[in-house]
Amino acid sequence: MSYDVTTQRCGLAALFDLKGSRETIQNWAGDVLPPFPDGPNTRSEKNETELFHIGRDHWIVRSPLSQEDTLESRLNPADCPPDISIVRISDTLTFFRVTGRDTLDVMAVACPLDLHDSVFGPDAVTHTEAFGLKALVLRYADGFEIAVEQSFGDMIEDYLIRAIS
Repeated sequence: MSYDVTTQRCGLAALFDLKGSRETIQNWAGDVLPPFPDGPNTRSEKNETELFHIGRDHWIVRSPLSQEDTLESRLNPADCPPDISIVRISDTLTFFRVTGRDTLDVMAVACPLDLHDSVFGPDAVTHTEAFGLKALVLRYADGFEIAVEQSFGDMIEDYLIRAIS
């Protein structure tokens, strides 16, 4: 069966892993970041920069790659307080965009989670599996994104092509 779905491998993005309490990170870098998401496993966005709340005291910031140096200088990981950690991880993840009428059908093949919008809302993000690999899954108005460790990018691209064919 062929699905009405489009997949696209996204280019690299500026990514930073932040660990620490919301309050401490907000005091250190709040003016650099989008507003903190309302709850766990959600994301927020401001001026092309997204903030993912992916675990207890764990956040990921994503911005266009062209903003990486500016973002790093403003987050200032080398001088951050000892109770937070800020690490650039830009080259560690590969993102894939999955869109189209049959997106949920293809995502059901890729991922064990219930991704129906009544459960996995419009700003949802979580770690799970995609095709048996650790993955970050994000919902957008037009579909989903899947992020996997960069070394598995070619494999996931192949799996997505096979899943929609």
